[in-house]
Amino acid sequence: MSDLGLGTGTSTGQRSGPKRIRGCLAALVALAIIVGIGFFAYVKGVEVMKGWLASTHAPDYSGGGHGSVVVQVKSGDTASDIGATLEKADVVKSVQAFADAAREDDRSLTIQVGYYRMRLQMSGARALTRMLDPDSQINTGVTVPEGLRAKEILDLIVSHTKFTAAKVGAAFADMQALGLPSYAKNDAEGYLYPATYSVTPGTTPAGLLREMTARFEEAATEVELTAGAEALHMSATEVVIVASLVQAEASRPQDMPKVARVIYNRLQDGMALQLDSTLHYAVDSRGVVQTTDQLRDLVTPYNTYTLTGLPPTPIDSPGESALKAALNPAKGSWRYFVTVNLRTGDSRFATSYAEHLHNVGLLHEYCQTSKAC
Repeated sequence: MSDLGLGTGTSTGQRSGPKRIRGCLAALVALAIIVGIGFFAYVKGVEVMKGWLASTHAPDYSGGGHGSVVVQVKSGDTASDIGATLEKADVVKSVQAFADAAREDDRSLTIQVGYYRMRLQMSGARALTRMLDPDSQINTGVTVPEGLRAKEILDLIVSHTKFTAAKVGAAFADMQALGLPSYAKNDAEGYLYPATYSVTPGTTPAGLLREMTARFEEAATEVELTAGAEALHMSATEVVIVASLVQAEASRPQDMPKVARVIYNRLQDGMALQLDSTLHYAVDSRGVVQTTDQLRDLVTPYNTYTLTGLPPTPIDSPGESALKAALNPAKGSWRYFVTVNLRTGDSRFATSYAEHLHNVGLLHEYCQTSKAC
């Protein structure tokens, strides 16, 4: 029985060997087919994915572009708004190309309102880089210092912009279009407020002058000009005239309230103001501190040596400090003042004429050794 069992076992093992080999081969073939199918599917999937990505990628130019074009970024513009502006001007190929570049760079949040000189057909990334470059922004500034006359302000505009003198002069001549306050009496002298103004490709001479008069009205509101004038029993016009005199005569800001007080005291007493600055305004002179006897005899409504009261108009554009001084003069009985050091601006104030003559003597002593006189 044992032999039969052994023999049977041996005989069965010999018959199953070839079957196992055939089974392994079949499994390998099947595995190869599965791997092949999987690889094919993978390759096709990659191709499909590439095609999908290509179809969803934002259209974009390459490189830094060519030519030149000016675009404007307005207040409240988002990256997409800027992108739309750039696309319309053919700076970028699509809104999304710029928006994608902006999303990847936090500096895009710092893009300022204004005009930019760009190139045509730039990549979104290069367009963003250019907008972040301060040199690409077109923004000319005109700074009007305190104390300039209207004529000098017009000359300043011409010298700092591309506006012609003829166009600036024509805009200034149209007083009705300047937006002057009613108390200006249709005369812009004194109402072109000293400040810094931006000049962009969209700015016109008339627009710039209107901005100056509008800025004056803002300042007038801030210092409560109308109410302050009423408290002084004066008109707003008269206070602006006084402020212009203070601006011209005071050498230092801290002296402005004292100069204003001298002016008001003289007006109250019916004294002539005797200010050299009004005569210099009448003859359009600058750089000369004192006046001559001949100039003091000049027949003009701006001769405050021969006439009492205020001159008919402001003589320059006063700044905030001068306006405040005219509205809030210092307390004192001074009726005279003179600057005794033209470099430091040191001024002396006097109540009596004798005291004033002493101070004038200090000025003469200073002028003997100083070239500033």
